[in-house]
Amino acid sequence: MRFVLLLALLAPVAALAADPAKPDKTDKTDDDQSLYGMGYIVGLRNLEGLGLSARELKILEEGIGDAAAGKKAKFDVDTQMPMIIAFAKARAIAGVNKEKAAGLEFAEKAAKEPGAVKVPVEGEGFLVYRTITPGTGAAPAASDTVYIDYEGKLTNGNVFDSSYKRGLPAEFVLRQGIKCWTLGVAKMKVGEKAQLICPSDVAYGDEGQPPNIHGGATLVFTVELRSIKSSKGHQPAVPQRLQRAGQN
Repeated sequence: MRFVLLLALLAPVAALAADPAKPDKTDKTDDDQSLYGMGYIVGLRNLEGLGLSARELKILEEGIGDAAAGKKAKFDVDTQMPMIIAFAKARAIAGVNKEKAAGLEFAEKAAKEPGAVKVPVEGEGFLVYRTITPGTGAAPAASDTVYIDYEGKLTNGNVFDSSYKRGLPAEFVLRQGIKCWTLGVAKMKVGEKAQLICPSDVAYGDEGQPPNIHGGATLVFTVELRSIKSSKGHQPAVPQRLQRAGQN
């Protein structure tokens, strides 16, 4: 889990503790920016969901700084390890629960918008489906290979993935996608453009897909179904961003 990775990765970026501020490209060297980037990546992947206060972050930086300087720890860290893990785990869980609650509120509100359809998912909550531009072709089965363009955003509007930016539509077997995609895209017709709002239970769950998708995150997809290929023969691999949890 994220809190375990946190403990493993803090040491290599210990040099950041002395200067946690964002580097100014006008007066920072390439090495400074590399060090900042290392710290930012670790923070984004491991610390963001812990909800650390300014005071707590300062204490964390003190520990990193002491380790980087080769100083003796102020207490027996090995003895404290069970409590460190418990603290990180509790904070991570609290962060996920907060993210899930905010995402569900977002999805429920979206479900009340004109044209939106709230689609129940047995045992896993719901997704929200809204047609933007109708299609006139066939609808895919879960076993079909679909050819699509899409953009994925977080509820704050940040784009975490886009086939449009890559200039290359995605092609994969529909049932290999996250539950929201398997059910949502199956409701589309070729030529259709739709919006799918996917609460975490039908997306990436409590684990998310760090660093860009937090645990518990609700996702907003704009999807265009370009074409459907036969379910027989070659079946392209699903893009990692759209993979169902546990799918290789």
